[in-house]
Amino acid sequence: MTLTHPTTSLDALIGIPFTHERVLITTGIRSGLVITVAVHSTRLGQALGGARLWQYENWTDAVADALRLSAAMTLKNAAAGLNLGGGKSVIHLPFDTELSEAERRDAMLDLGDAIESLNGAYMTAEDVGTNAELMAVVKERTDHVCGLPAASGGVGEPADATAAGVYASVLATLDALFGSREVSGRHIVISGLGQVGGRLATALATAGARLTVSDVNLDKQQVAAGLGAAWVPVDEVHHVPADLFVPCGLGGVLTARVIGELNVLGVVGAANNQLAQPEGAAQLDARGILWAPDFVVNAGGVIYLALASEPNADLAVVAERVDAIGDVVAQIFTDAREQGITTLAAAERLAAARLDAARPE
Repeated sequence: MTLTHPTTSLDALIGIPFTHERVLITTGIRSGLVITVAVHSTRLGQALGGARLWQYENWTDAVADALRLSAAMTLKNAAAGLNLGGGKSVIHLPFDTELSEAERRDAMLDLGDAIESLNGAYMTAEDVGTNAELMAVVKERTDHVCGLPAASGGVGEPADATAAGVYASVLATLDALFGSREVSGRHIVISGLGQVGGRLATALATAGARLTVSDVNLDKQQVAAGLGAAWVPVDEVHHVPADLFVPCGLGGVLTARVIGELNVLGVVGAANNQLAQPEGAAQLDARGILWAPDFVVNAGGVIYLALASEPNADLAVVAERVDAIGDVVAQIFTDAREQGITTLAAAERLAAARLDAARPE
């Protein structure tokens, strides 16, 4: 493996509010990769957030992503009613770098060492670029990891729960827009057919939705064909006229340009940090597009990891908590309408109320 030399530019960090309790940036002694562990808040409890292994142009972009994602995890966990704080870990993989199985293992061992050095402030789980099996490698270096494979005594990956929460949010959004939770016949556009997007597409197709889908991985066209879904290129997917646009890939998709070109009534999806800029929430509102805030919609996975990992967990109760995400989304829509604010502001107020209640006197 050949690593490119990271630049010293800090442009990626400009404009990101630094409200974090602690951020660790370290070079893995085995992998040589830059690892960032960002602990945004432990006010409600141990920070929980996944570990992302992804390609970035430069290591500062990875740090910036960790800062944004960890802050979003604080809001997500608070809005979900969990006694957990927000954190995230990101491993910078330079462009055009492919890790062998041994190198991937080294990266996970290095991540485990970094997490262990924080003395329990942060617990990790799988995220983009990682999985339950890799979390089992992290477990060799720290106990502060969840979402392990069932064979290792864990509860497995949370993608099913994340998709279930998004589905509940889709129903709530349809109800707010049309006065009905009926999926059959609705035209829904899904961008990203990964672990969550693929599951969601299957559930919506089974319920009778008319789907248009897209993914950067062209092999996913086979998935689309199996679902009877129309396929469009990634750079054209937001132009499709439909009832809902469902972003399920990486974040930042809702730029000012994309919002201006959307031809839908609502946006609800699994992608983290969908708004390229916070002002996007007001732009969506001005266009009459109902946006279900991402950190509420995609909380099913973290709810599952937190509750299913408890001793004698009742999975039926966990499923009920995940399904209740739809109720939270509906309440956010009501609050935003009654208070004359954006849905982002309403969701942030919900999370802030829990955080303020836990503030030391």
